[in-house]
Amino acid sequence: MKTIAEMAKMFGVSTRTIRYYEEIGLLEPERTENNQRLYSSAELAKLKLIFRGKRYGFSLDEIKEMVLLFNKDRTGRRQLERTIVYGERRLSEIEAKINELQEMKIEMEQLLVDFKEKYDQLDRN
Repeated sequence: MKTIAEMAKMFGVSTRTIRYYEEIGLLEPERTENNQRLYSSAELAKLKLIFRGKRYGFSLDEIKEMVLLFNKDRTGRRQLERTIVYGERRLSEIEAKINELQEMKIEMEQLLVDFKEKYDQLDRN
């Protein structure tokens, strides 16, 4: 069992961030008699999934759905199905962004060629 401060330090976030995840129903820490939050290994695993989901650009609503589906179906089947759907959608978005950035790079390279030619012409005059 880990305290909220230990969890925050482990993930490099504020305790407020972890409390927020609790407020929106992503985490359910146990409480001591003094009302101190204690996080089990299951909660630690959830937090890892939350941060992985954020890293890959999923919304908190999507992350919440994927994380909490395991509580409804312990086989993990529904969680995997939803994760695949969201993952495929996110991958399409990433591919579109890569294409957009590649086009922008080509345009910028051409602009730089044009600007350098104009600059060289100024030096010749």
